[in-house]
Amino acid sequence: MFNKLPGFVRSPAGLERVILRHMPRALFLSTVLPALAALGARWFDWSGSQAWVASRIQMVDMVAIGVVLLLWTLLLTLAIGAFIVMVMKGPAYVADAYPLVESDRPLDGPRRP
Repeated sequence: MFNKLPGFVRSPAGLERVILRHMPRALFLSTVLPALAALGARWFDWSGSQAWVASRIQMVDMVAIGVVLLLWTLLLTLAIGAFIVMVMKGPAYVADAYPLVESDRPLDGPRRP
């Protein structure tokens, strides 16, 4: 279906493969570590009124959710970049030729000076 460019030397795999290979573990850790911090806030011995303690735990939960979303966004951006580099290092293909309809100077008709 695709015609590969003859004589093209494929680039060796580099850092992009390492990044993509570590992506599942990074995604898991970026989710679990903030969740452990939120769970740790519930086990911490807080002193103060019950409403104050509940507001502090809720604040820790919101910060943990914000950190998870930030890390997921960073990892997604990094994965997209690594995937693009991987595709760009792949084999080169020959494009199909097509007739040129428009040109700077038409072949028929009067010519302008």
